Amino acid sequence: MSAEWAGPKSPCQDPPRGPADSGRPPDLKSFPAGGLALVIGASGAIGEALCRSLEKSPAFERVLGFSRSGPHRVDVTVEDTIAAMANQLARLPVPLRLVIDATGFLHGDGIMPEKRLAQLDPQHLARAFAINAIGPALLMKHLLPLFPSEGKAVFATLSAKVGSIGDNRLGGWYGYRASKAALNQFVRTAAVELKRGRRQAICVALHPGTVDTPLSAPFAKTGLEVRSAGDAAHALLAVVEGLHPDHSGGFYDYRGEALPW
Repeated sequence: MSAEWAGPKSPCQDPPRGPADSGRPPDLKSFPAGGLALVIGASGAIGEALCRSLEKSPAFERVLGFSRSGPHRVDVTVEDTIAAMANQLARLPVPLRLVIDATGFLHGDGIMPEKRLAQLDPQHLARAFAINAIGPALLMKHLLPLFPSEGKAVFATLSAKVGSIGDNRLGGWYGYRASKAALNQFVRTAAVELKRGRRQAICVALHPGTVDTPLSAPFAKTGLEVRSAGDAAHALLAVVEGLHPDHSGGFYDYRGEALPW
């Protein structure tokens, strides 16, 4: 086991990259005390804010954040790194109770969301699916079996409202929409399997809303409600706190309201 995992409550990142979050996070009293909380994508704005909020919560004995560039490294497009992470987590003396997957890809490296069919590119589509759907599915493959057989445990992955097929009235953003829709189906299907052996465990997709991050910056519109990463993290954790087994397999926004598939 890595020495940097050995502390009673390991930091997600040191030092923090963003401004300190002074808000009070949800108490998360619905979780059994003494567990482990895990954030994947901890180097992003939302992931880092989630880490900081969880570290303030008394609900978990340890909080660990993983990313491609942080002190604890994992790349969701490389299964071997996910398997290695899971193997180390399995050897920790605290049970895994919460996993939040805050990874995602919308634009970058010259890639922007497609507005028309003529802009579809196979390589760009493959990247969107690798990060937005296949990666989270592999996290479920390796991490859901680590959940305890009894007591509340939650796997929550950040999806997007534009991944809703029923809500799609504007078109465009083909790769992002389709990959997030695929993610939602992975969540729904994994929840069915999870319930067979861990009836109190929960697997959900969450929509964080429009958050002030580099991902959303190019698409901000006048009058659009944009919240800070800290506010988004608190809202998401409040939703997580309110989840119970009947919610497993669902798709919810940052207010806890169900979204159409």
